[in-house]
Amino acid sequence: MTGRGRRQSEWRPQRARCRRRRLPYAARRLIPVMVIIGAIMIYQVMEQSSAKVGSVFDGLYSSAPRPAMETIKGRASVIDGDTIEIAGQRVRFNGIDAPESAQNCQDAKGLEYACGRKAASALDKFLAASRPVRCSFVEWDQYGRFVGNCFRADGKSVAGWLVESGHALDWPRYSNGIYAQHQTAAKRARLGIWQGQFQEPWDWRANRADEIVPTTVAPSPGLTLLGSFSCNIKGNVSSKGERIYHLPGQKFYRQTKISENKGERWFCSEAEARQAGWRKSQR
Repeated sequence: MTGRGRRQSEWRPQRARCRRRRLPYAARRLIPVMVIIGAIMIYQVMEQSSAKVGSVFDGLYSSAPRPAMETIKGRASVIDGDTIEIAGQRVRFNGIDAPESAQNCQDAKGLEYACGRKAASALDKFLAASRPVRCSFVEWDQYGRFVGNCFRADGKSVAGWLVESGHALDWPRYSNGIYAQHQTAAKRARLGIWQGQFQEPWDWRANRADEIVPTTVAPSPGLTLLGSFSCNIKGNVSSKGERIYHLPGQKFYRQTKISENKGERWFCSEAEARQAGWRKSQR
């Protein structure tokens, strides 16, 4: 057999084997379809994975602590006996606790009086005597408030004055006893709430944690109280004029600032907000 004949005879079985390994025509037609389906499935998996990663980063971002602020300074509006607002930012006095806006105490004769309102009124007069107020940053609390050590323009400590006047208590849990001497002096002189009987504000709140405390006591003349511990629902008016309320813990709660000049307000309950024409934020 010639060389050419041998090559042809060797090639025929190989070609036959190749033919035996080839897929049927119908199966070959399905290959492009399967490739397309596979590509779509891979794309969907990658898209879902990227969404999950994105949500993780979003969660990390939203739960990240707010940056510290050195100081905040300006004309203060009184919220209650231990909280003010400066330029739309709520400021909680560090290391003290005053009676809540709806809290009552007993005077020396055993008669009830609105000690929470009285503390707020006294604070308003004290701040008006030497403006503006300057507060140094300590931390952010769970409600998004700036917690700080505040002073009048004349350098007088606001928290120190409230405690030594008997309008607030030293709060050892946060103060490390820095106002203990102020409190001892107020107690000895029977000033403010020390003239009679009262419940510590932190205990008063704990006993009413599940209650909605309405603001029913009329404020002193010339004093506008902007809220209390339970009235922390923010009634915002959007740029489109839509009335939306935000609850603590919702996405936009912290960054929402309340401006009464725009018709915005604080609410003590969701029912109150809805009745006034506000709807709940969707996020």
